[in-house]
Amino acid sequence: MATHGSAALESHAAPQGFIRKWIFSLDHKVIGLQYYFLALAAVFVGMFLSLLMRIHMIWPTVALPLVGEIKPETYLSLVTMHGTIMVFFVLTTAPQGGFGNYFLPIQIGAPDMAFPVLNMLSFWTTFLGFIVMLAAFFVTGGAPLHGWTGYAPLSALPSAGPGEGLGADLWIISIAIFCIGALMGALNFITTTLDMRAKGMSMMRMPLTCWAWFITAILGLLAFGVLLSGGILLLMDRNLGTSFFVPLVTVNGQLTGHKGGSPLLWQHLFWFFGHPEVYIAILPAMGLCSQLLSVFSRKPIFGYKAMVYAMLSIGFLGFMVWGHHMFMSGMSPYTAFAFSIMTMAIGVPSAIKTFNWLGTLVRGKIRFSSPMLFAIGFVSLFVSGGISGPFLAQPVLDIPLHDTAFVPAHFHLIMGVASIFGIFAATYYWFPKMFGRMMNESLARWHFWFSFIGTYCIFMPMHYLGMAAQPRRYSQFTEVQYLARLIPLNKFITYAAIITVFAQLIFVANLFWSMFKGKKASDNPWEATTLEWTTATPPPHDSFGGRTPVVHNGPYEYSVPGAPRDFVMQSDPAIKAAH
Repeated sequence: MATHGSAALESHAAPQGFIRKWIFSLDHKVIGLQYYFLALAAVFVGMFLSLLMRIHMIWPTVALPLVGEIKPETYLSLVTMHGTIMVFFVLTTAPQGGFGNYFLPIQIGAPDMAFPVLNMLSFWTTFLGFIVMLAAFFVTGGAPLHGWTGYAPLSALPSAGPGEGLGADLWIISIAIFCIGALMGALNFITTTLDMRAKGMSMMRMPLTCWAWFITAILGLLAFGVLLSGGILLLMDRNLGTSFFVPLVTVNGQLTGHKGGSPLLWQHLFWFFGHPEVYIAILPAMGLCSQLLSVFSRKPIFGYKAMVYAMLSIGFLGFMVWGHHMFMSGMSPYTAFAFSIMTMAIGVPSAIKTFNWLGTLVRGKIRFSSPMLFAIGFVSLFVSGGISGPFLAQPVLDIPLHDTAFVPAHFHLIMGVASIFGIFAATYYWFPKMFGRMMNESLARWHFWFSFIGTYCIFMPMHYLGMAAQPRRYSQFTEVQYLARLIPLNKFITYAAIITVFAQLIFVANLFWSMFKGKKASDNPWEATTLEWTTATPPPHDSFGGRTPVVHNGPYEYSVPGAPRDFVMQSDPAIKAAH
């Protein structure tokens, strides 16, 4: 059985002083909160950039206060920075770095993460990466315009356009710094899961959230190293005269001194990271929503082992399908066929998870609390976004759809907003344990309905725009005659986006008000079974107040015949379940 590592045990003396306790803390709970609030700041930056894009697409000549008139090249910079900040500093940071850091050790009965100092360094490395990314807005030439994917040779030549000078260098350096922080965090998660579990906490007794964080850490360890290497090579092409990604090309009438490089090499390296990144963002939400559907339907999760193996399969197959992002690159039809088959195959474990979620809800005593609403919303968005995936998995359909609005509609639903709904669900569910108070349920419901309806109003019509051949990354459509008939639908999307973004202020107000004025929470307000609900609220410095929990039961023992309550905690005396 796993044992508690000495590194974590040595850190359990409560730190003294504000800086040691809250700034350079070794406590996994404080580090989790630091990641969470970093992601909260980043998401509002990302949403603000998306609003600027939507406004410019509809009113391309309007001059905004503090921003001025948005030029086409500025629009491309907004696209680049919005995508980068949301993917790296929100969708990767909050589910794994935030909630994973806070709750993984407590859910497996550990006093802390395996390497507390490494944990602290991983956060401050990530924070530094975010600051460097924001700095790209303020240097000469501004932020880069090569898109969040950084395709070469546009990203590899400083002379390729506005923002491709120092701004692009800062963009690459920021992502490289982020990768270093993510690699440190991944090592910590894997070691903690394997070596720090409490007595009785076998792998098959871990909550599905822990499985999701564990698998996500493995994906991060394998994927971020590839992106880090690609970023270093790209920096060398830009500043040292190498030619990894730049062929012999003419730029602005001048023949470059590079030769022998391949832009396709960057695409392979980026998407070998980029597709696992989709699952790095979505797997923690999958694990959490599996947990919530069980807790709030008062039933054991339907097919626990099948859910575990499905997540493992998704993680494994996620590394096999990167080429479906490159059907437009002129790859061999035989290679495209292989990637297409693998992409369709990954739908099988995803379908298993979906049907198991529905099986968990059937005949459940469902409690429609705010965490449950966002969990159901996650399932809805995951299915709706996933349905358009098989279209893009077919080269014959992807080629006409690839450079249209259909693709951002697909990945925003399944990767972007679905993951955000997972973050909201986690916030409403674990807020009582983190802060000792309940969030306002009425505000939470208003927030859910505005966000849920608003999301569908934004991204469902975007699929139709894609099928009508509206291009991606065009800064305006008023000069394109065949797109004129699509302007009313674009206006509808923009209005929906404005309302949805401002609705997030309900969440922020609820979050900060509830921290100080919310109703006091009990130790287990949701009547859940996992170990974090057995400790004090908020948890003490060493999580369990000097005692080590012993696990006797599985994580989802609800409605057990013969039990005194309708739930059996993992640390309760063993009881023979009838299911």
